[in-house]
Amino acid sequence: MFAALPLLALPVLIYNALVLGMPLRLHSAVAQDHMAQRLVNVPTASGGSWAINLGDLLVFVTLVILFIELLKSTTSRRVAIINHSLSMVLFIFCLVEFLLFPAFATSTFFLITTMVVLDVLAGFIVTIVASRREIDVVN
Repeated sequence: MFAALPLLALPVLIYNALVLGMPLRLHSAVAQDHMAQRLVNVPTASGGSWAINLGDLLVFVTLVILFIELLKSTTSRRVAIINHSLSMVLFIFCLVEFLLFPAFATSTFFLITTMVVLDVLAGFIVTIVASRREIDVVN
């Protein structure tokens, strides 16, 4: 049953927890400042310094999870269909938050929402292509 749950719900829940846990929650400027908090500076080979902030880290984690979700979408079991449906519900949830709540109108959350919709599209496309191949093999 856990295989049916979209893993991309984790970064969405983390973002919600970070934003809703702030004192002035649901304010866009406060959320942007919170996501811009510098976590660590990584020295580079060129002698510069790469500043990693909270929003960058969350987007990176979401990209890794998107890769795992794309690998999961290649299975043609019933669980994959349920996963695609739940991913669509997650996308609608993200879209509503992005459009209605100012704290979710940030670049970080927009990129997370974009990755969720890419997961939805890729899941349905992979499922359709796999179904066609199964039909071609049967005929």
